[in-house]
Amino acid sequence: MLRTVNRVLLGLVGLVLLVLGGAVLAVGLGLEPPSWWIHDGRHDVLLSQAERTRWRDEGWWWPTVIAVLALLVLLALWWLTAVLRRHRLTEVLVDTGDGEGALLRGRALEGVLTSEAARLDGVERAHAHLTGRRGAPEARLRARLQPHEHPADTLHRLTTEAVAHARDSAGLAALPAEVRLRGVKHRAERVS
Repeated sequence: MLRTVNRVLLGLVGLVLLVLGGAVLAVGLGLEPPSWWIHDGRHDVLLSQAERTRWRDEGWWWPTVIAVLALLVLLALWWLTAVLRRHRLTEVLVDTGDGEGALLRGRALEGVLTSEAARLDGVERAHAHLTGRRGAPEARLRARLQPHEHPADTLHRLTTEAVAHARDSAGLAALPAEVRLRGVKHRAERVS
């Protein structure tokens, strides 16, 4: 969700800046602007003296300007923290069976899942990442396949061995996993 909002906001800001910059550049290069455009011609200023000082004496002007700028700063800070925030699950709640629970470090489960996936036949390298909530974690696995390995076989081994072992050892009812496989690119070999 946050990734989508981030992309939409960046796209809209980029589109607005591109349109405004392109229009100002076109007028600056001497093209005739439409009648509704804010500039009349090549030597027109962005804000005239009258436009800049029009609202200065009004009592509501400066509090409104400060409030809008403060809101923009808060929104920018929220956006920055949302983008920089770590999306990694720090701990997993394990059901111990006695009505209580134990906390398992997320990095420990990621490390075990990574090492077990990397040891499987057909996997050259693997990396695991846990997301979701601590009561309902989700795994994201990236694996690089060895040469001439069939992705379907490797996917089956990853889900039935590595992910199943992690799910069972943590005592989870389910561990949904997103697996991304990447094949190794080979250089051409000369046959003599």
